Amino acid sequence: MNNVTLAVHFFAQIAVILVVCRLVGIVAAKLGQPQVVAEMIAGVVLGPSLFGLFFPELQAAIFPWDPSQKSRDTQSYLFPASQLGLALYMFIVGMEFRVDVIRQNLKASAAVSLAGMAAPFVLGALLAAYFFDTTELFPKKTSRYEAMLFLGASMCITAFPMLARIIHFKKLSGTLMGTVAIGAGAIDDVTAWCLLALVLASFDGEPTRAISTILGAGAFIAFAVYVLRPLLAKSERFLTQPVTDKGSDPQGRELSDVGLVMALVCMSLGAWFTDWLHLHAVFGAFIIGTTIPRGTIATGLTRSLQPLTVALLLPLFFTFSGLNTQIGLLNSAYLWWLCLLVLIVAILGKGVACYFAARATGLDHHESLGIGTLMNARGLMELIIINIGLQRGVISRELFATLVIMAVITTLMASPIFDFAMGKRSAHDRGTPNPSAG
Repeated sequence: MNNVTLAVHFFAQIAVILVVCRLVGIVAAKLGQPQVVAEMIAGVVLGPSLFGLFFPELQAAIFPWDPSQKSRDTQSYLFPASQLGLALYMFIVGMEFRVDVIRQNLKASAAVSLAGMAAPFVLGALLAAYFFDTTELFPKKTSRYEAMLFLGASMCITAFPMLARIIHFKKLSGTLMGTVAIGAGAIDDVTAWCLLALVLASFDGEPTRAISTILGAGAFIAFAVYVLRPLLAKSERFLTQPVTDKGSDPQGRELSDVGLVMALVCMSLGAWFTDWLHLHAVFGAFIIGTTIPRGTIATGLTRSLQPLTVALLLPLFFTFSGLNTQIGLLNSAYLWWLCLLVLIVAILGKGVACYFAARATGLDHHESLGIGTLMNARGLMELIIINIGLQRGVISRELFATLVIMAVITTLMASPIFDFAMGKRSAHDRGTPNPSAG
């Protein structure tokens, strides 16, 4: 395809993707599921697992796909567009991230986080060793050590962005349950990314590079916290402008075009740097998001970026993941049994372990079950990590499909089980008030 044909084709794909995501979203909403869950399912629906199964020629015409990458196809533009959506979304999540909330109940958050990392990592690593010895779910160039690290990290992951959204939607901000969950989720995901860095460094034949990656990430975080954040705070007058309607902002100022551009430049450089570190672009985008001054600038950026990111760019990532997912590759009872085994290990390692850890910190049964359910949802972050594993050749397409199924099911479970655990109690009673919450 030439450039003009690619562009026209891309517009047609966007229309199809957005319509399908919204149609699935209507059904999902009736079942009490958020739109992001609908988009995960819509991505699989548009891929070879469903659309391509019943209408292979039409699916291939709309989403031309060349696994060998010898020709310019859907991957040529859908992948970079989906990565832009991911980076912008994590940038927005970073702006909403509050370190002070984690500090308020660090002990409980650390206990739940430790359980939510240790148990799933050990179980995932043991499962990977079993798969490595008895199946072909890992390519031959993947070593036992890499397989164990990768699957362990995949089991550790938490849908941190979705967890933050659910806590806000359920009005749990400021409660002990909400504080513990958000703190534990953040710690878990950072640890999982460090584990992924070890896997990728080892896979590239440079195990010592993992040390430089982690040290580089630490230096980047230190620069963001101690240099960039104060600098942006001092530049707030330069990044904003007066507004005529002072009722729209208490300070009578709003984000300027210069502020928007500078924020996007910082986000892009952060994403580029962490990708250069072999970590991932989304990590840098998230960290830069945490440095944005709260108030006028953060509110203006969220108002400017969130609608387009959530409505247009993020569905492109889910579709890209769905096009990579071929559930039909699980073509035997044995492979489906292995898929069920992965799901059971994921739930036991994450949900059950976090439940008992929360109980040990003094939370009651309902609050602990709520935390375990929230922590067990993998969502978007799981799709990110397994997409990286597939692109780098660490896992096979069969294992990728298995992990996509696990991510979708554990995410689907979150909202209904959480609502069941909390019962019909009022929002005020849905979490022990946090004494440090202001």
